[in-house]
Amino acid sequence: MSRSYRGAIAVLGTGMAGLGDCQGRSEQEIIAQASHRAVTASGLKMQDIDGIITSSLTSPWWVMRMAEYLGIRPRFSDSTMFGGSSFIADLKIAAMAIEAGQCEHVLVCYGANPRSAPSSTQINQMRAALDPQPYEHPYKPFNPVSSYALAAARHMHQYGTTRRQLAEVAVAARKWAQLNPDAFLRTPLTIDDVLGAKMISDPLTVRDCCLVTDGAGAFVVTRADRASDLHPRPIYVLGTGHAHWHRQISCMPDVTITPAVDSGRAAFAEAGLTPADIDLVELYDAFTINPILFLEDLGFCAKGEGGAFIGGGRIEPGGDLPMNTNGGGLSFTHPGMYSIFLVIEAVTQLRREAGERQVSKADVALVHGNGGVLSSQATAILSHTL
Repeated sequence: MSRSYRGAIAVLGTGMAGLGDCQGRSEQEIIAQASHRAVTASGLKMQDIDGIITSSLTSPWWVMRMAEYLGIRPRFSDSTMFGGSSFIADLKIAAMAIEAGQCEHVLVCYGANPRSAPSSTQINQMRAALDPQPYEHPYKPFNPVSSYALAAARHMHQYGTTRRQLAEVAVAARKWAQLNPDAFLRTPLTIDDVLGAKMISDPLTVRDCCLVTDGAGAFVVTRADRASDLHPRPIYVLGTGHAHWHRQISCMPDVTITPAVDSGRAAFAEAGLTPADIDLVELYDAFTINPILFLEDLGFCAKGEGGAFIGGGRIEPGGDLPMNTNGGGLSFTHPGMYSIFLVIEAVTQLRREAGERQVSKADVALVHGNGGVLSSQATAILSHTL
């Protein structure tokens, strides 16, 4: 029987920096600022950090660069790369390291500046060279959006999901963003606005696609039994799960079923909870099809019912399943990889620190990260009590 890490670790402080457009500042600078904010909010000093987990879309030596830049000499470090799901998958890595006595206080951090220092052409060329996908790259797809458009088109064909239902995801995210002063886009957005926007990859328009912004985030985790000595409101990690089945979407067994079925099952089992126990969800919404797929695969509704499930304002402010309460990757921020902001927002909500967007009942939150092209899926369940 596998070791359970239920309630083994807790999140202390969190921090963000460089959101939107950090013109003139490097990735390392904004990550350092977010990290210092997270460490200070944890009741610690940077010299107390003896574990660091980070990864980058562009540098295989990123953990060494950031440890050097922050001036720490970690006893434990990890830079395992799972794309956008990395920083939720990192929760289990941190728990294992802490439980093994390898370290006490782990800093998880990430940031990038693709908006102020765009270099998408070079980055895409580098990815193709370092991570060749032989069944797809020869045809030069417009990835990642074309892969997600394929999943959306198939879901529409197979289950009758409509373009308006996809658009509802974007509209709900924008309504949350309008309550968040840190959100990049806060102007009103209607379903017709989404449907009438520039087509990027049929059936997805530009408003079905995540933002391209700068931004950095960080959080600190420690042993749960020591957490309350450092922070008045530690947030406990009740369960985690991680799964990946494929890298290229052409090798995905069924583009309407993601590895979230496995990551979610593991997280719920470890937490001893079910979807009915969850008060709010923070789901990686790189594209509007994503939350629909994840709600199905995580067990909030049956396969094929996700489009109808999110209707009627269920995921909007005031709805009975608040989702992506900071505005999500669609309206809040999206600096290449996003899942670190899911953890930060869940912690903010669970601590009742979300201001105007605060969810009235916020005792248990689920965060779910997505990496690659529906490839890597990571789920965690957080609570302010054990």
